Amino acid sequence: ASCKTFPKNAAVFSAGDPAEYTGVLLRGSAQVVYEDAFGNRSILGALKAGGLFGEAFSFAGQERLPVSVFTQEESEILLFSTRSILQTCPAPCGFHRRLVENMVRILAQKNVTLNHKIRYLSMRSTREKLLAYLSDQAVAAGGRTFTIPFSRQELADFLCVERSAMSAQLSRLKQEGLLDYTRNRFRLR
Repeated sequence: ASCKTFPKNAAVFSAGDPAEYTGVLLRGSAQVVYEDAFGNRSILGALKAGGLFGEAFSFAGQERLPVSVFTQEESEILLFSTRSILQTCPAPCGFHRRLVENMVRILAQKNVTLNHKIRYLSMRSTREKLLAYLSDQAVAAGGRTFTIPFSRQELADFLCVERSAMSAQLSRLKQEGLLDYTRNRFRLR
């Protein structure tokens, strides 16, 4: 394993890189991004300290990464070979067992998160996508006031909608009295 510091907006992993490492975000923030051949960008996830990335592709045995990971601010990242986790120790090792248990738990949690995203994307309108996402964020925050980890453009990329249409819908929701917001801080009414 090695610990590296990356500046803001740096590529930790780039699409096409070999899928052999897992990263742990020790400090800072990052985003997992998919870009198609036409340059269309979709944010698959936002990472904060403690976040894990790259593990699903390397554990699945994919040769190359289909996504990139970019830092949002200066970040410290622990990188380690996924192969070292899959190979068992010659003697029973409690630490290794615990590491494997934690990885399975993290993969399961990410699966739940991706199921939420699939639900957002399966909704037909921008309004439905926004309301579902914001409702889930309120539940996760344990209250009606919460902060999301995205700018407006990033939220549009995450929900796979046009930014202008999303901004117009946010304004309508505010006028209808369903929510209030300032930048990335929201309050559901």
